[in-house]
Amino acid sequence: MTLDPDTDASPILEVNQFYAVITKQLESEFGSRSPFWIRGEIQKLYEKGHLYLDVVDASGAASSSKTRAAVVKAHCWQSKWSSLRSRLAAEGVTLETGMVVHFFGYVDVYEPSATIGFTVTDIDVKALLGDAAKKREELIAKLRAEGLMETNKLRPLSPVPLRVGLVASKGTEGYNDFLGQLRNATVAFEVSHVQASVQGDAAPNEVVNALWTLDQLDLDVICVVRGGGSKGDLSCFDDERIARAIATARLPVMTGIGHTGDTSIADLVAFHSAITPTELGAALANKVLTWRENRVRRPAERIALGTDAIIEEATVYVGERRRTMTFAVRDRLTSEQRHFDHVRASLSTQSRFVLEHASNHLLATRQLLTAYDPQRRLAQGWSITTNDAGATVKSIADVSDGETITVRVSDGRLKTEVRQRIGDA
Repeated sequence: MTLDPDTDASPILEVNQFYAVITKQLESEFGSRSPFWIRGEIQKLYEKGHLYLDVVDASGAASSSKTRAAVVKAHCWQSKWSSLRSRLAAEGVTLETGMVVHFFGYVDVYEPSATIGFTVTDIDVKALLGDAAKKREELIAKLRAEGLMETNKLRPLSPVPLRVGLVASKGTEGYNDFLGQLRNATVAFEVSHVQASVQGDAAPNEVVNALWTLDQLDLDVICVVRGGGSKGDLSCFDDERIARAIATARLPVMTGIGHTGDTSIADLVAFHSAITPTELGAALANKVLTWRENRVRRPAERIALGTDAIIEEATVYVGERRRTMTFAVRDRLTSEQRHFDHVRASLSTQSRFVLEHASNHLLATRQLLTAYDPQRRLAQGWSITTNDAGATVKSIADVSDGETITVRVSDGRLKTEVRQRIGDA
């Protein structure tokens, strides 16, 4: 329809007719049968089944005739958005404000709100990946320029890291795989776990808070683990906040994120990174087991071998000393036996001599005593006089006149009274 305001024949359109004309014109040039690409920066987005976006000029330049940059109200209906979202997630891409995106779709007109919108039917994922890769490299370069790529790698790690801080989502496969390796090591690991989401928009803040909490504790190492998943699931570990929290942590931080082939910025700045939570748990367990092998078991084995050698040497020595002592004691006993036999023979000879000498002496004494035996003297006519007290009278002074005395002779006693004492002239 061609409208000419200078002719009386120009129709006067109702509002509905006006939108019908506009819609027809736009759909004929830019409708669903003639889709096209637009490039713009996401200024605002939200998802409620469908995806709604405000897209502005990627260069940030406003039209010369307008004071503000033009905004395209774009949307992607749920039927299309679910498949697009899955494709993006598989490549590790999450749409965010500030991203420059290539959208494919067509123009539509929404009469009730008098808006011209853009229905998105496709997104250039390759372009997004290139943009994401560029931002990743820029962040890596930024961290390297600040010296943060090596900071955590310089932290001292205990040779026996038994006190482990764990940042993980409890009950997940990565959580269980990591702890399973520590349990299987039969080593007394002490694990302090702080719960954190490991995917989604809330993950960066929760991981950072968990790292800060564990970094204040008396631990040997902090481990961040997350099982395998899509690139989108793991994309939070490319977040600058997590990278900085790991790099500046007081304790060494080890990561076990994703599976083989996944390397996040968190892995790059960490003290040590493993390709899976299982490998990280095994590496930690092996470090402790190796230390125990080198510092405990092997020295113990050397001590045991040395002790066995000393005991064997001592056993040989004791055996030799036992034999030497046995022979020495036997020789000594033999010698002592000989000496005893000699002494016994000598004592026997000496005792016989002593006894014989004593017998002769006794005989001579007996003979001598016999010669002086009072009874014999009494038989020869001698007598023994005793006073009343029983004392032998040897002198006239030993008795008194009138005293009764006893005179012993060979065959009896005589009682007599002293009438006169006569001394020798």
